[in-house]
Amino acid sequence: MAADNAPWLVIGLGNPGPSYAATRHNAGFLVVDLLAQRMGGRFKAHRGGVDVVEGRIGGTRVVLGKPKSFMNLSGGPTAALRDFFKVPVERIAVVHDELDLPYGTLRLKRGGGDNGHNGLRSITKSIGTREYLRVRFGIGRPPGRQDPADFVLKPFSSVENKELPFHVDRAADAVEALVTESLEAAQNRYHAEA
Repeated sequence: MAADNAPWLVIGLGNPGPSYAATRHNAGFLVVDLLAQRMGGRFKAHRGGVDVVEGRIGGTRVVLGKPKSFMNLSGGPTAALRDFFKVPVERIAVVHDELDLPYGTLRLKRGGGDNGHNGLRSITKSIGTREYLRVRFGIGRPPGRQDPADFVLKPFSSVENKELPFHVDRAADAVEALVTESLEAAQNRYHAEA
Protein backbone atom coordinates (compact mmCIF):
# COMPACT_ATOMS: atom_id res chain seq x y z
CA MET A 1 0.00 0.00 0.00
CA ALA A 2 0.99 3.59 -0.59
CA ALA A 3 2.51 5.63 2.16
CA ASP A 4 -0.23 7.95 3.40
CA ASN A 5 1.83 11.05 2.66
CA ALA A 6 2.55 10.05 -0.95
CA PRO A 7 0.71 12.24 -3.44
CA TRP A 8 -1.39 11.06 -6.36
CA LEU A 9 0.04 11.62 -9.83
CA VAL A 10 -2.56 12.30 -12.52
CA ILE A 11 -1.08 12.43 -16.02
CA GLY A 12 -3.11 13.82 -18.90
CA LEU A 13 -1.99 12.60 -22.31
CA GLY A 14 -1.87 14.79 -25.39
CA ASN A 15 0.44 16.47 -27.85
CA PRO A 16 1.98 19.88 -27.18
CA GLY A 17 1.31 23.00 -29.20
CA PRO A 18 -1.69 24.91 -30.52
CA SER A 19 -2.09 22.83 -33.68
CA TYR A 20 -3.02 19.78 -31.53
CA ALA A 21 -4.98 21.58 -28.79
CA ALA A 22 -8.50 20.74 -30.02
CA THR A 23 -7.80 17.22 -31.31
CA ARG A 24 -9.25 13.95 -30.03
CA HIS A 25 -5.81 12.75 -28.98
CA ASN A 26 -5.68 15.63 -26.47
CA ALA A 27 -8.67 14.51 -24.39
CA GLY A 28 -6.33 13.80 -21.47
CA PHE A 29 -4.98 17.36 -21.55
CA LEU A 30 -8.54 18.75 -21.54
CA VAL A 31 -9.41 16.79 -18.40
CA VAL A 32 -6.29 17.74 -16.40
CA ASP A 33 -6.70 21.37 -17.51
CA LEU A 34 -10.15 21.37 -15.93
CA LEU A 35 -8.82 19.68 -12.78
CA ALA A 36 -6.13 22.40 -12.54
CA GLN A 37 -8.83 25.08 -12.78
CA ARG A 38 -10.82 23.38 -10.02
CA MET A 39 -7.69 23.23 -7.85
CA GLY A 40 -7.00 26.91 -8.53
CA GLY A 41 -3.58 26.17 -10.04
CA ARG A 42 -1.71 26.99 -13.22
CA PHE A 43 0.62 24.60 -15.00
CA LYS A 44 4.29 25.43 -14.54
CA ALA A 45 7.34 23.92 -16.17
CA HIS A 46 9.00 21.16 -14.15
CA ARG A 47 12.24 19.37 -14.84
CA GLY A 48 11.87 16.20 -16.87
CA GLY A 49 9.96 17.85 -19.73
CA VAL A 50 6.56 18.12 -18.08
CA ASP A 51 4.23 20.88 -16.88
CA VAL A 52 2.76 20.39 -13.40
CA VAL A 53 0.18 21.72 -10.98
CA GLU A 54 0.40 20.75 -7.32
CA GLY A 55 -2.63 21.01 -5.11
CA ARG A 56 -5.35 19.11 -3.30
CA ILE A 57 -8.50 17.30 -4.28
CA GLY A 58 -10.75 16.78 -1.29
CA GLY A 59 -7.81 17.15 1.08
CA THR A 60 -5.66 14.63 -0.82
CA ARG A 61 -2.35 15.84 -2.26
CA VAL A 62 -2.32 15.61 -6.06
CA VAL A 63 0.23 16.39 -8.76
CA LEU A 64 -1.24 16.95 -12.23
CA GLY A 65 1.14 16.42 -15.13
CA LYS A 66 1.11 17.24 -18.85
CA PRO A 67 4.15 15.84 -20.69
CA LYS A 68 5.64 18.39 -23.10
CA SER A 69 6.92 15.59 -25.31
CA PHE A 70 4.83 14.16 -28.09
CA MET A 71 2.39 11.40 -27.17
CA ASN A 72 4.67 8.49 -28.06
CA LEU A 73 7.34 9.83 -25.65
CA SER A 74 5.04 10.39 -22.63
CA GLY A 75 6.79 7.75 -20.52
CA GLY A 76 9.98 9.66 -19.75
CA PRO A 77 8.22 12.69 -18.25
CA THR A 78 5.81 10.42 -16.35
CA ALA A 79 8.67 8.40 -14.84
CA ALA A 80 10.51 11.64 -13.96
CA LEU A 81 7.49 12.91 -11.98
CA ARG A 82 6.96 9.54 -10.33
CA ASP A 83 10.58 9.53 -9.15
CA PHE A 84 10.64 13.19 -8.10
CA PHE A 85 7.44 13.00 -6.04
CA LYS A 86 8.02 9.36 -4.92
CA VAL A 87 4.61 8.22 -6.14
CA PRO A 88 3.74 4.51 -5.79
CA VAL A 89 2.19 2.88 -8.86
CA GLU A 90 -1.20 2.46 -7.17
CA ARG A 91 -1.47 6.27 -7.05
CA ILE A 92 -0.61 6.91 -10.71
CA ALA A 93 -3.61 7.62 -12.96
CA VAL A 94 -3.33 8.31 -16.68
CA VAL A 95 -6.17 10.11 -18.50
CA HIS A 96 -6.22 9.27 -22.20
CA ASP A 97 -8.35 9.09 -25.34
CA GLU A 98 -9.76 5.66 -26.19
CA LEU A 99 -10.73 4.63 -29.75
CA ASP A 100 -12.51 1.46 -28.61
CA LEU A 101 -15.12 3.31 -26.55
CA PRO A 102 -18.02 5.25 -28.08
CA TYR A 103 -17.67 9.02 -27.93
CA GLY A 104 -18.34 10.30 -24.43
CA THR A 105 -18.13 6.90 -22.74
CA LEU A 106 -15.91 6.81 -19.67
CA ARG A 107 -14.18 3.73 -18.29
CA LEU A 108 -11.74 3.41 -15.40
CA LYS A 109 -9.47 0.45 -14.78
CA ARG A 110 -6.16 -0.69 -13.36
CA GLY A 111 -3.61 -2.27 -15.64
CA GLY A 112 -4.13 -3.91 -18.99
CA GLY A 113 -2.50 -3.60 -22.37
CA ASP A 114 -1.89 -0.43 -24.37
CA ASN A 115 -4.40 -1.37 -27.11
CA GLY A 116 -2.22 0.33 -29.72
CA HIS A 117 -2.07 3.60 -27.75
CA ASN A 118 1.49 4.93 -28.09
CA GLY A 119 1.25 7.11 -24.99
CA LEU A 120 0.33 4.13 -22.80
CA ARG A 121 2.99 1.98 -24.43
CA SER A 122 5.63 4.60 -23.65
CA ILE A 123 4.49 4.96 -20.02
CA THR A 124 4.39 1.20 -19.42
CA LYS A 125 7.91 0.86 -20.82
CA SER A 126 9.30 3.81 -18.83
CA ILE A 127 7.78 3.02 -15.43
CA GLY A 128 8.28 -0.73 -15.80
CA THR A 129 4.71 -1.82 -15.06
CA ARG A 130 1.25 -1.66 -16.59
CA GLU A 131 -0.48 -1.71 -13.19
CA TYR A 132 -1.23 2.01 -13.11
CA LEU A 133 -4.79 3.37 -13.26
CA ARG A 134 -6.35 4.49 -16.52
CA VAL A 135 -9.20 6.92 -17.08
CA ARG A 136 -10.29 6.09 -20.62
CA PHE A 137 -12.12 8.88 -22.46
CA GLY A 138 -14.08 7.44 -25.37
CA ILE A 139 -13.55 9.16 -28.72
CA GLY A 140 -15.14 6.45 -30.92
CA ARG A 141 -13.82 4.75 -34.04
CA PRO A 142 -12.97 6.63 -37.24
CA PRO A 143 -15.66 6.69 -39.92
CA GLY A 144 -15.32 4.48 -42.99
CA ARG A 145 -11.75 3.59 -43.82
CA GLN A 146 -10.09 6.58 -42.18
CA ASP A 147 -6.78 5.66 -40.58
CA PRO A 148 -7.09 5.71 -36.76
CA ALA A 149 -3.72 7.50 -36.53
CA ASP A 150 -5.16 10.28 -38.70
CA PHE A 151 -8.53 10.31 -36.89
CA VAL A 152 -7.07 10.92 -33.42
CA LEU A 153 -5.20 14.01 -34.69
CA LYS A 154 -8.39 15.60 -36.09
CA PRO A 155 -10.51 18.05 -34.09
CA PHE A 156 -13.75 16.88 -32.54
CA SER A 157 -16.72 17.28 -34.88
CA SER A 158 -19.14 20.19 -34.37
CA VAL A 159 -21.70 17.78 -32.86
CA GLU A 160 -19.06 16.30 -30.53
CA ASN A 161 -17.88 19.79 -29.56
CA LYS A 162 -21.34 20.69 -28.26
CA GLU A 163 -21.17 17.79 -25.78
CA LEU A 164 -17.43 17.99 -25.07
CA PRO A 165 -17.59 20.27 -21.98
CA PHE A 166 -20.07 17.88 -20.34
CA HIS A 167 -17.87 14.82 -21.04
CA VAL A 168 -14.68 16.58 -19.88
CA ASP A 169 -16.47 17.70 -16.70
CA ARG A 170 -17.68 14.17 -16.04
CA ALA A 171 -14.18 12.74 -16.60
CA ALA A 172 -12.73 15.26 -14.15
CA ASP A 173 -15.41 14.25 -11.62
CA ALA A 174 -14.38 10.61 -12.13
CA VAL A 175 -10.72 11.44 -11.45
CA GLU A 176 -11.75 13.22 -8.25
CA ALA A 177 -13.76 10.16 -7.16
CA LEU A 178 -10.80 7.91 -7.97
CA VAL A 179 -8.49 10.02 -5.79
CA THR A 180 -10.84 10.68 -2.86
CA GLU A 181 -12.77 7.39 -2.76
CA SER A 182 -11.56 4.33 -4.70
CA LEU A 183 -11.36 2.77 -8.14
CA GLU A 184 -14.42 0.64 -7.37
CA ALA A 185 -16.49 3.62 -6.21
CA ALA A 186 -15.57 5.62 -9.31
CA GLN A 187 -16.33 2.64 -11.58
CA ASN A 188 -19.72 2.06 -9.93
CA ARG A 189 -20.71 5.69 -10.38
CA TYR A 190 -19.31 6.51 -13.83
CA HIS A 191 -19.72 3.18 -15.60
CA ALA A 192 -23.37 3.02 -14.59
CA GLU A 193 -24.07 6.43 -16.16
CA ALA A 194 -22.93 5.37 -19.61
